[in-house]
Amino acid sequence: MACKPLFIVAIDFGTSYSGYCFSLTSGTDQIRQVYWGMEHGLKTPKTPTCILFNQKKEFKKFGYDAVMKYKSLPSSEADKWYFFQNFKMELYNTSVTSGMELRASNGKVLPALTVFSESLRYLKDHALNTIQDASFQTTYESEEITWVITVPAIWSAAAKQFMRLAAKQAGMIYDMLSENLIIALEPEAASLWCKQLPQEGFMADSSNKKKFEDSPGIQYIVVDCGGGTVDITVHEIQGNHYLKELHKASGGGWGGNRVDEKFYAFLKEIFDDGVWDEYVKSHPTELQNMMYNFSLQKCSASREAVYLRCYYNLTRVAACKKDISHYFEKAQGAVWCDGMIMITYEKMKSLFDYSIKNIIRTLREILDKPEMAKVQHILLVGGFASSIILRDAISQAFSKNYHVLCPMEAQAAIAKGAVLFGVNPRIVTSRVSSRTYGVGISVKFDSAIHDARKRVVSKVDGYIYCKDIFKKLVEIGESVNINEVAHYDFYPVEPDQIRVRFRFYCTEKQDAQYTDDEGMEWLGSCVVPMPDTRLGRKRRLKMAIKFGLTEFKATCTDVTSNESRSVTIDFLAV
Repeated sequence: MACKPLFIVAIDFGTSYSGYCFSLTSGTDQIRQVYWGMEHGLKTPKTPTCILFNQKKEFKKFGYDAVMKYKSLPSSEADKWYFFQNFKMELYNTSVTSGMELRASNGKVLPALTVFSESLRYLKDHALNTIQDASFQTTYESEEITWVITVPAIWSAAAKQFMRLAAKQAGMIYDMLSENLIIALEPEAASLWCKQLPQEGFMADSSNKKKFEDSPGIQYIVVDCGGGTVDITVHEIQGNHYLKELHKASGGGWGGNRVDEKFYAFLKEIFDDGVWDEYVKSHPTELQNMMYNFSLQKCSASREAVYLRCYYNLTRVAACKKDISHYFEKAQGAVWCDGMIMITYEKMKSLFDYSIKNIIRTLREILDKPEMAKVQHILLVGGFASSIILRDAISQAFSKNYHVLCPMEAQAAIAKGAVLFGVNPRIVTSRVSSRTYGVGISVKFDSAIHDARKRVVSKVDGYIYCKDIFKKLVEIGESVNINEVAHYDFYPVEPDQIRVRFRFYCTEKQDAQYTDDEGMEWLGSCVVPMPDTRLGRKRRLKMAIKFGLTEFKATCTDVTSNESRSVTIDFLAV
């Protein structure tokens, strides 16, 4: 018999950094924050999302430990190991399948499911040990925990299902339909945390203790600035402290890693003449260290030039061609300072241009819509939001008309909010569909409206039908209540059919006629048996779908046999 979960553990699995918070299910007034890196002289709310496997493809280290171990390996050894970083981005804007592979820093390949599941296994075991230490050495099993994993709101259904599959592989849950795992959307989790903060919980000149949730009707936009993606959503506080989503999830791959990429390209520009390429190839662990140090510096809260140590092998490789100071003669915004590279504040700001322009453009597109007229606040959350350059740019663009706020713990807001979501996943009462979703069906052929190429004649009795019709289930921009169950009736195409395969599709268009129209994306499919064929085509299948949840939940009933089953829509078989 399944036991009632005693704890909630919320894992903020980020592109650059990951961490978790936990609390007793009975009370979230004491959410415990876990700190990382103490053994390395650090104390941070998250640890690098880096994982290391040895030559035998066995898991060895995660987080700071993986970074430090990989950096300590001689180059000859490092070439044989598997070091992964920023791998979460591989699930964004791509066709996600259970068999996909990931490329390590040295080009070697492992299954993506192995990399993700071993990362989650490490975080799961770490959390169970932490809870044991906090509970006077009482040992808890995985099923005594409600696990919450946060994902970007702009991720596909397949990417969300992939995380559930990885969690199952990691031993967090034992079946894919388990309610012990909740997938939470990152900007929603952040919103839940921010709405219950007093205004003094933000970086703003105010001693006002009033909370957002104490003002029903107040509307605000949440900008979750992560390492990989920037996720944007708009919420309204309801009378019962619940949230209503007002605009479909928006955003893109404009996170902090884009700044790292610009910095990398800048260094390549400085160290020309093949120097940079040689350094990258010959000293990958040293390069990784340099880039890691820069990623910390870019989120500085000071408006000053940045000084970065130029590592030994880079100076050595560069000096073989010419004196190192000569490389900086044409460099705009960088100066050689006795073993350090000084990057001016203006140059640092220019590295943020791509990310900032896209964030501001998208915010303007949303806020300019008439239905957004009541929005008063812009909340900046996520690790990238701790950068003063980013915050200054957003404030400069919007502070005349909106209050731009950032919580003191911008990086921890998502994990802490995800704990609150784990207590009550129904606290977000409605969501706005980011796409038009539907299912492929066949209907009686009508030559006046149907494409002749879609005409099919039944071999059983000559019945003529049209295949590949797109039946719309929910429309893009449509507000869907999370408690709302949509009911649909379907009938078999062939009288002797003993099972029906439902194929689910989505599109960014409001209306589409066929499942192979341009811009149509196949999401996945499910099979429902119809063993009793006596009523032929008159057999009715009732489908009930909940679209307002973070994951699809569907039930299908064959009315003839009165058999019901939970429908598992396989988004990973594409």
